[in-house]
Amino acid sequence: MKKFEEKTISSERIYEGKIINLKVDEVQLPNGHTSKRELIEHPGAVAILAITPEKKIIMVEQYRKALERSIVEVPAGKLEKGEAPEMTAMRELEEETGYTADSLQLIQSFSTSPGFADEVIHLFLAEGLKKSESGAVLDDDEFVELMEVSIEEAEEMMSDERIYDAKTAFAVLWAKQRFSNEN
Repeated sequence: MKKFEEKTISSERIYEGKIINLKVDEVQLPNGHTSKRELIEHPGAVAILAITPEKKIIMVEQYRKALERSIVEVPAGKLEKGEAPEMTAMRELEEETGYTADSLQLIQSFSTSPGFADEVIHLFLAEGLKKSESGAVLDDDEFVELMEVSIEEAEEMMSDERIYDAKTAFAVLWAKQRFSNEN
């Protein structure tokens, strides 16, 4: 048995969207009482820590409607049905940045908001970057500015909240630890 498991009594999907679904589960708590849980179902995503030979991180700045402002992030994207995370990472890297990578290594997979969502992000390290012939190929509703920043510049962006999301902060801190050990 899973510690503190909440057994689902009933589940009702109340919204189906392009990116997420929303359901309300009635659960039995470990003490026998019942409660409701509002849960977001998400197919999962990838994020890419793309590092240039000069140890710069490829980032994108884009507007995030949920925050009502632009933030700086590592390239990322939603898993497509039946697509392996590695394939999604390579595709998203090229589409968002115009780069391809010689090597791709899984750093870690993690939950983004386990209190209400099942989304898991697979963070990859991409090295051996090359500009693709096609360049960035953005979706019609995607507007990004590409940038290359040092780890120190990325830390500064975290301090002044230009980097504001957990996946990017995690990637920056991982890069700092990894590449400071190489010196």
